[in-house]
Amino acid sequence: MSDVYVFLGPSLAEKDARAELDAVYLPPVAAGDVYRLWRRRPRAIAIVDGYFDRVPAVWHKEIMWMMEHGVHVFGAAGLGALRAAELDSFGMHGVGWVYQAFSEGTLDRDGEVAVRHATAGDGYRPLSEAMVNIRQTLQAAEQQGIISAVTRGILVAAGTALFYQDRIWPELLRAAEAARADPAELEALRRWLPAGRIDQQASDAVAMLRDLRTFLATDPAPQEVSWSMADTAMWEVAKRRADTLPGRGRLAAHAGTRTGRDPAARPRSRRGGELPQPAPAVRG
Repeated sequence: MSDVYVFLGPSLAEKDARAELDAVYLPPVAAGDVYRLWRRRPRAIAIVDGYFDRVPAVWHKEIMWMMEHGVHVFGAAGLGALRAAELDSFGMHGVGWVYQAFSEGTLDRDGEVAVRHATAGDGYRPLSEAMVNIRQTLQAAEQQGIISAVTRGILVAAGTALFYQDRIWPELLRAAEAARADPAELEALRRWLPAGRIDQQASDAVAMLRDLRTFLATDPAPQEVSWSMADTAMWEVAKRRADTLPGRGRLAAHAGTRTGRDPAARPRSRRGGELPQPAPAVRG
């Protein structure tokens, strides 16, 4: 579908996404990318992954502006889950466990979804593990009797203490050993991990694409909202700035193709993004 756009990065491989939904797949979203899509008159936009840190993150107002102009916007897994938790009361559709955890306040730190990943040419392959995936994997390990609740607590604490770029399972296990976690349980977890690992972000991204596919099959009317966004001087400046941000050429080169792997209402504020290395940072 040439009027449905999905911003995707390390959370899910593009080939797996295409198996779920026929859409125009774009690199992780950055500031101004959503607003610039208006030229192409999208029917729906889905955000899985997005930049932050060295690249400005997608603005809340550009998402709201799109919804006010009749575009349905979905979010899940990475930055999409954060923005959906912040903007669901304004009409953004959130899907998945990560979205629910942020919406309910169970999780509240952006670093939970931050990952280091490879470049666009390598398909944004994740090079570190998102904390949300670690949490779900450890919970499954405890439920299956691989580790105890005490060891799970040590591992969760060790994971949250690690810088997101260093969150890989060998580093996490070493940190847990240093914290005097049970050696036998850590060894059992090490053996269980390859098959037992849970990729919650990928699961949430797939769930969102399936929900969007089902939603579009009903031929929905344009999005309707009960609020009106103030047309402030700052928003006018932001719209003009969107045409000068670095992402403009990147987006133009891919929107309109079926490929593309390169990169008054007051919403709650959380910063978002996925982290590409050595490319600019992104939230997965």
